[in-house]
Amino acid sequence: MSFSGTFTNWLKNTQASLRDQVKKFQNRDFMDAVVAGCALVAAADGHIESSEKQKMASYINRSEELKVFDMNDVISRFNHFVSGFEFDHGVGKMEALKAIGKLKNNPEAARILIGVCCAIGAADGDFDEKEKIIVREICQTVNLNPADFQL
Repeated sequence: MSFSGTFTNWLKNTQASLRDQVKKFQNRDFMDAVVAGCALVAAADGHIESSEKQKMASYINRSEELKVFDMNDVISRFNHFVSGFEFDHGVGKMEALKAIGKLKNNPEAARILIGVCCAIGAADGDFDEKEKIIVREICQTVNLNPADFQL
């Protein structure tokens, strides 16, 4: 099986179980980490376009994995992280990684976060290299090996 096929299978299997796993970690720190990861992936190219904001908000709104969270809270936190990137990309990235770092002592929650970030990166059908680099950095932030996620 090709690398692309293997990754696609892994992604499908991960998405199938994310919703149930996310329910176990339904708390503010986990939600913030997930939303910060969404913002980081959206900002992978150095800025967040209006269309990217709409794509991310639409994905979060439709995502079975994230429906366990109050949508108003999710959108509010996403906008919070996005505003950090709009103010200064470095500051926004640091703030997002700080929120994500709260999961470093919870490997199970961190693995779910990485799965969600991969799903978001692939949501448009093109999980590009810039997005993969950001997800690798997120893996390092939560002490996970990117190779475990075929990154």
